[in-house]
Amino acid sequence: MGLVTIEREYLVDGKPSSDAQARDWCAQLEAGEILYFPQTPIAISPDDLQFLLGQQQTDSSLHKNIAYKPNIDKLSGVDTKTADTQAVARLQGIMRGYSRSVTEFLTGFLTPYRANWQLDYASFRPQEEQGRDLALRKRNDLLHTDAFPTRPTYGARILRFFNNIHPTRTRDWVVGDPFEQVVRQFAPSQIAPQPDGAGSKLGKSLGRAIGLGAAIPSIKRSPYDDFMMRFHNFLKENESFQRDCVKHPWQFPSGSSWMVYTDTVPHAVLAGQYALEQTFLVKPEALVAPEHSPLKVLEAIAGTALI
Repeated sequence: MGLVTIEREYLVDGKPSSDAQARDWCAQLEAGEILYFPQTPIAISPDDLQFLLGQQQTDSSLHKNIAYKPNIDKLSGVDTKTADTQAVARLQGIMRGYSRSVTEFLTGFLTPYRANWQLDYASFRPQEEQGRDLALRKRNDLLHTDAFPTRPTYGARILRFFNNIHPTRTRDWVVGDPFEQVVRQFAPSQIAPQPDGAGSKLGKSLGRAIGLGAAIPSIKRSPYDDFMMRFHNFLKENESFQRDCVKHPWQFPSGSSWMVYTDTVPHAVLAGQYALEQTFLVKPEALVAPEHSPLKVLEAIAGTALI
């Protein structure tokens, strides 16, 4: 898994120099590369940064981060009963502006996607990641691929854009081998749907075949989403995988940004404090290299459609 550095001189008014360049960067993302901006293209005012750096959640066991839901203009992860009303309103305004800025930038940068993606949550992560006391399945420091327990994607890919806003410290990641390699390491090649099974039966058979245990109660999930959620949990719970898997370390400096398909790239955050993030769900029809998507990888293993 590599890092593709995007310098400012590669861009024209913040955009790729050509449609071919935009498609190439999309293809590299889809194949599991991390696109890295040494200097973030997202402007955040010094006053807003200072405000964010003054925030600290006191009970890290309650919320991993503060989420902003742009489609309804709401914050979650903030205790409105005890929090200062003016501070909450300001945080909401900062997150609204951040979400819009990232969306505007990526609309021009990743042009093949702009008509076929869905804006998802943004988040503010004020906690120190190293040594956080979280339940195992919520831990960020264990290698995992992303899946949403309550928001199935139906094959859309999870693209995340990050900003390290800490004034001095790096944000320390490790990433593992590509999704297809990790899945095939645990999944036998003969995985196939049950003769009488479509839908959830197929998802369950995939999970059983690689030892993921019983299915999670379905929230109108596709077999694909069922599998991805179990695989997320399986990776975090598998001590031998966490101990022995390949780990590629990356340190993202203060003031930098990066983006990655976190459903494809096994990743973990080992250390760092104060980060912003915006998530997009990129529909299958927008992809320029769909053969790398988890959906296509799993459908090739299963020999049938999973959505």
